[in-house]
Amino acid sequence: MIVDCALYRDGARIEGSDDWRELRTHATEPGDFIWIGMFEPSQDEIAEVAQVFCLHPLAVEDAVKAHQRPKLERFDDQVFTVLKTLWYVDEQDAVETGEIAMFVGADFVVTVRHGSGGELHSAREQLEERRHVLRHGAGGVLYAIVDRVVDEYLEVVDELVVDVDEIETSVFSSERTDDSARIYVLKRELAEVRRAVMPLRDPLAKLAAGQVAGVPEKAAPFFRDVADHLARVAETVDSLDALLSTAFEAHLAQISVQQNNDMRKISAWVGLVAPPTLIAGIYGMNFRHMPELGWGVGYPFALLLMAAISGTLYVLFKRSGWL
Repeated sequence: MIVDCALYRDGARIEGSDDWRELRTHATEPGDFIWIGMFEPSQDEIAEVAQVFCLHPLAVEDAVKAHQRPKLERFDDQVFTVLKTLWYVDEQDAVETGEIAMFVGADFVVTVRHGSGGELHSAREQLEERRHVLRHGAGGVLYAIVDRVVDEYLEVVDELVVDVDEIETSVFSSERTDDSARIYVLKRELAEVRRAVMPLRDPLAKLAAGQVAGVPEKAAPFFRDVADHLARVAETVDSLDALLSTAFEAHLAQISVQQNNDMRKISAWVGLVAPPTLIAGIYGMNFRHMPELGWGVGYPFALLLMAAISGTLYVLFKRSGWL
């Protein structure tokens, strides 16, 4: 249930008991806070933590059930934040999602993680090396996690850029390709990224403006940097979606052109076969009084005529690009 818990003082981790209840009794100095990390807890497992830290029941319900929209809410003197985590699976051209819910109070941070991606252990270790951030208290932890999540968005979007470039190359290549299925998959994955990115813009704007009580105003410049990264992700997602739509339209146009070329080739071959068929049909009617029936060179002349007409048509079709 509880993956990690620690007491932080003056930007440093204070080693002590693994029992979060005991650690909380040691958080006596100004700026001290406890960080409790949980992974996919049940309602019963989080109940005691919720009771001790007075977590709002609606926020606790959202944190346990997951599948929430990214948001930032105030409950009395606490900040409740939901973030979508993203990671890219290259073999499947798929974007997988997880979720992080955070309760931020004056002297505590409780993180609830869902999904196999977006692990926070390495984020915690990196943050512990940045004491100037941890000195901002629980608000510093909020910044570090949001920054980590948005950086992962950038990595996912960079992978999607590569995939879209491959689609464009394939669509406009001289070879016949069937790209419609992959274009659909990528547009669906972009929609998944959009659901994680777009709702987060307003909460980050409030944090960047220092409008969230409980988060130090000195942390606002850090959140402005994260908001800038998020804006870059949003702009890239919009441009990739537009490029995929254009690529799909170009793909359909190329299919139409290829079908027209096929029909021209079929028509040309039918045209090559039609004159010999016509001649053979006329002289195959076996009427008694046909003038050429008694002609000694009639048979080779008919064959020569068929070959000449077909050869002339072949040259004309070849020059016009029909064959």
